[in-house]
Amino acid sequence: MSEKIDAKQVKELREMTGAPMGDCLKALQETKGDKEAAIIVLRKRGMASAQKKAARATHEGAVGSYIHAGGKIAVLLELNCESDFVARTPDFQELLKDVAMHIAASDPRYIRPEDVTAEDLEREKEIYRAQAAATGKPAPVIEKIVDGKMAKFYEEVCLLEQPFIKDQAVSIKELIAQKVGKLGENITVRRFARFKVGAPDWTVAQTKAAEAAE
Repeated sequence: MSEKIDAKQVKELREMTGAPMGDCLKALQETKGDKEAAIIVLRKRGMASAQKKAARATHEGAVGSYIHAGGKIAVLLELNCESDFVARTPDFQELLKDVAMHIAASDPRYIRPEDVTAEDLEREKEIYRAQAAATGKPAPVIEKIVDGKMAKFYEEVCLLEQPFIKDQAVSIKELIAQKVGKLGENITVRRFARFKVGAPDWTVAQTKAAEAAE
């Protein structure tokens, strides 16, 4: 017999995750009403759904902007999806605004780990190897330390790996996956630009796939 779940619990979970009502009900039934466990179930399903759709082309979408700190920081972001219909939905527009706001606050340098340049990658690895070698640890241990440091590096500089500014328990990649699961289409970040008054330069990032298409 399935766990008896009331409508209030389902509504609360939907408000917390943005997942469809039916998925929220199933997750709560599977976890016997444990809301935190149900959130984890939904996050895993969202990532699985996003991975299945990841190969699907995203030629539609929208460009959004966000201006912060009294006009001192501005972001332009292109977010892509599969259809113009989805691009105009409130859910897609909310995601566009949230990701642009996050970029304004967190200043990522790249979109994905695979977009990091070979030069930046080698420079960081060399720094971490030198730091680890100074401790006198053996080579295999040093490489494990470097791998751990690189994971942290990606989280700091890559948009999709960063914890969402409004909910640190969810990465930007997971935030997008939630919308993919809800809207039923692949959603990708194509490129963004971040400007700050008085800064010597600005941040412009795009995926390698976007570079190849130009």
